[in-house]
Amino acid sequence: MARRPAEPEVIWDRPQRAARGPRPAYTRADIAAAAVRIADEGGLDAVTMRHVAAELGCATMSLYNYVPRKEDLHELMVDLVGGEYALPDKPSGHWRADLTDLARQARAMMHRHPWVPRLMSPVYGFSPNALAYLEYALSCLDGLEGTYGAKLELLAMVNGLVTAYVANELATAERDRSLPWPPEREHAVRSAYLGRALASGRYPRLAASLVENEGPIDLDGAFDRALERLLNSFEKTLGGTDGPGGSEGTGGSGRSEATGGSDGSGGAGG
Repeated sequence: MARRPAEPEVIWDRPQRAARGPRPAYTRADIAAAAVRIADEGGLDAVTMRHVAAELGCATMSLYNYVPRKEDLHELMVDLVGGEYALPDKPSGHWRADLTDLARQARAMMHRHPWVPRLMSPVYGFSPNALAYLEYALSCLDGLEGTYGAKLELLAMVNGLVTAYVANELATAERDRSLPWPPEREHAVRSAYLGRALASGRYPRLAASLVENEGPIDLDGAFDRALERLLNSFEKTLGGTDGPGGSEGTGGSGRSEATGGSDGSGGAGG
């Protein structure tokens, strides 16, 4: 019977197979892929050692020989989906465009794997793919004068923005799915209530804001604007310019092929 380690242990320091003995039946990639399939279909709570073992076709106790703790399993899962980033061989030379691309990729990945935001804080984030992501992201900032500490703070804030934004998108979608009637009916009733409240004259600023912003919210555009403001806030701190042509912003299109819209979407990048 496998036992949990008596001392803290990093899964990446643990050999995938013993120096002697039979070849293991499964690789870490096999185990991670099985867990990711379960999480994609049934959510993170569905990922148990027993469920993963059944997906692989092995006994639950034997799985502990490969993955001693559930925390290790989560780390394997985050590392596997972190490998979905399309990292170029080298940065473009425009740090804002490069970080925008990474953020859009992260948003797209989190929509493909809706359980990822729940693990962005609990997982330590120093897996092989996470380290590769961080090294590339830091290389995008090589032309800036700030310290590595300031650059890492920027990357952490970008990842935090993406995670919080996607978590809100997913929660909104889940709320709509849980309604006992079509979401359009719910929205119509609540819009009517809001209209009556604003017509009372007690909330003139809110009323004016809705007049300015009629129509459905462009979630892609709002995401890009939030990201651009974050990058703007660090530009003075880090110094330098965005490549030969100066600051380029986020491109302003509000949609990238990486996002695939709100149902296609960071990164597990650190």
